[in-house]
Formats: sequence, C-alpha cells, structure tokens
Amino acid sequence: MLRIYTSDHSLYCAKLRILLRHKQIPFEEAPPPGGGGSAEYLSIVPSGNIPALVDGDLVLTDSEAIAEYLEEKFPDRPMLPDTLIGRALSRERSRFSDTRLEPALRLTFPHVAPAARDQVAIEEAHAMITKRLSALGVMLARFGLPRDRLWMGDCGTIVTLEWIALFEGPVIPTLVWPDEVTTYRAQMLAHAAVADEMTAYRPEMLHYMHQKGAI
Repeated sequence: MLRIYTSDHSLYCAKLRILLRHKQIPFEEAPPPGGGGSAEYLSIVPSGNIPALVDGDLVLTDSEAIAEYLEEKFPDRPMLPDTLIGRALSRERSRFSDTRLEPALRLTFPHVAPAARDQVAIEEAHAMITKRLSALGVMLARFGLPRDRLWMGDCGTIVTLEWIALFEGPVIPTLVWPDEVTTYRAQMLAHAAVADEMTAYRPEMLHYMHQKGAI
C-alpha cells in the first residue's frame, strides 16, 4: 500500500488526498516521523517536503510530481483529458493554482492571528487574491474543461478556493467572486472525492483558525 506523509492543515496534502480518493487508490497516511524537518524524517525524505509519497523503494515529493506519477501508474480513472489541448489546460490550471492563486492566499498566513495582523499587508493580500480570482474567472470562461469530471488541475484549485472563502471575513475583507469562479466552486464541491475530503479536512481548517484566534 502507498504511504503518504502529511500534515494536518496542509493545502497540498488535501490536494493529494482528493486525487487519491478520486482514483480510488488505497493509501495509508502518517505524520512525518519525528516531525517535519527532523533528522528522522530527513533520513526518509531528504528534501523534508510535505506531502511525500513512499511507494516501495520510491520516495517522491512535490504534489504535482506525485500526481503525475499516480496518473501514469493508475490510469484506470484518468484525471488528465484525452486530448492534447485538454491535458495542457488541466496542467495550466494546476500551475496557476500552485504559482499564482495559492501564493496570493499565502500572503495572509503571517497575519491570520489578530494580534499579529498588519492591516497594510492584509490589504495587499486582498488585492492580489482579487486579481487572481478575476484571472481564474476569465480562464474558466475562455477555456473551460468539462465540469462533470474531476481533472488533476482541479484538486489544488478547489482546496485553495475553500481556504480563501474561510479567510473571507475573519482575516481579509469581503471579496468580489467572479460568477464563473462561484459556479466552478459549487461544481467541484459536488464531486464525491472533493466532498469526502472536505468533510474530513474542514475540521482541520477550522482548528487552525481557532488556534490562531481568528474565529
């Protein structure tokens, strides 16, 4: 059985679990032995990254590399379209989520706790999140992939959108959500793998917020 090393509130771990759930791949999950960055964990996963996949002798990190590996190893429930353009669009969505949308959200993390909040930084984060949501809306309208299927590029995107929605109000001011993004979010949450993951993961998100004193 595959083993994945994860942390409780990691967005990228939730992203990976959605893919595993959708592809119906059995896996066992464990925290990093000794804790993230420990000598024990580094002896298994030299980069120290989370999530990490262990499949026999293979140790693999980076959620995108893991996703591509699992897509090739377990092709029965494909999560990349069967056309050249479709695969490119799914990969583009993954990259946009990882390199544009999630980093905009990440700007807020140092300021989640009210006592540590910098209002100027929050305003800058709000502006960047707004910009990324607007771009995502245009991308969804212009080059839409079928929404009745869950694609690899959707896994990280929907988790990031759920964090943004959770932060809206308690951490950042109200956002203007493009209609395309609102519709996309509802459609993604209707997929069984996403719904099941969010049922398990949302309490961890809320626990993080409570720990920080944000809610």
